Amino acid sequence: MPDTDAATPEPSVGRVIHADNLSVLPTLADGSFTLIYLDPPFNTGRPQARQSTTHVRTDQADASDTAAAPQRAPGVISGFKGRQYQRIRGDLYSYDDHFEDYWGFLEPRLIEAWRLLADDGTLYLHLDYREAHYAKVMLDALFGRECFLNELIWAYDYGAKSKKRWPTKHDTILVYVKDPKGYWFDSTAVDREPYMAPGLVTPEKAELGKLPTDVWWHTIVSPTGREKTGYPTQKPEGILRRIIQASSRPGDAVLDFFAGSGTTGAVAAALGRRFTLIDESPDAVAIMRTRFAPVAGVVFE
Repeated sequence: MPDTDAATPEPSVGRVIHADNLSVLPTLADGSFTLIYLDPPFNTGRPQARQSTTHVRTDQADASDTAAAPQRAPGVISGFKGRQYQRIRGDLYSYDDHFEDYWGFLEPRLIEAWRLLADDGTLYLHLDYREAHYAKVMLDALFGRECFLNELIWAYDYGAKSKKRWPTKHDTILVYVKDPKGYWFDSTAVDREPYMAPGLVTPEKAELGKLPTDVWWHTIVSPTGREKTGYPTQKPEGILRRIIQASSRPGDAVLDFFAGSGTTGAVAAALGRRFTLIDESPDAVAIMRTRFAPVAGVVFE
């Protein structure tokens, strides 16, 4: 929930849309959002056989006049801005997810995300460690490698730990910008954190704290804490607060179209940003209705 001492948001500061995001995204205007945060569903948990695929950009570009468009080679698919990619099939592997199916699910949504980003906008894609490397290849193809800004590691230390391998206690957040020469990033707005070795810096620096790096140590949502909504994949407000502080300004618009429990909107409202949240789950929307009940100006559609 938003901080109780935060300023009351402006009327209609937030929209929560109950729908399949792909049916809503095309209705939103180009360049509407300074920040897009996505935490999509990923792992099915069911082993499936699949063919590995990679995508390489071709020199061929789409023509706007379809009658004059050049003949497309078999296996070539179109990305945004007319770029095309050759799907190259490799050996058959077995993984937790059918990644090629996931490409079909995620790619059109990421194309829409690129369109919806303002010229100074930033995309944060929050992923499971098992699939982050595939998604980075996808984003390099869709956004361009020059638009890759960071790979953030959110590390936490909670829950059971395997004794047969190094325990996996991190998520990956991939950060891409619309324009690598003109994106908004304000490190001075980010909450500082304690030095891990305060004795190695001056007392003044130790008191001030340090700016976070690309490795974020932050606890998960406490099962008994204030933030807990009951949503199974809820992310902590502290993670979203850092993202929204750095990559948007007060009054900017923030989009999350896998909204879940609504943490993106809760933090955006507390920080004076406008937000649009989309989720097709009735359970998620019910939780958001409860979560945003104290917040003025949130409209449910």
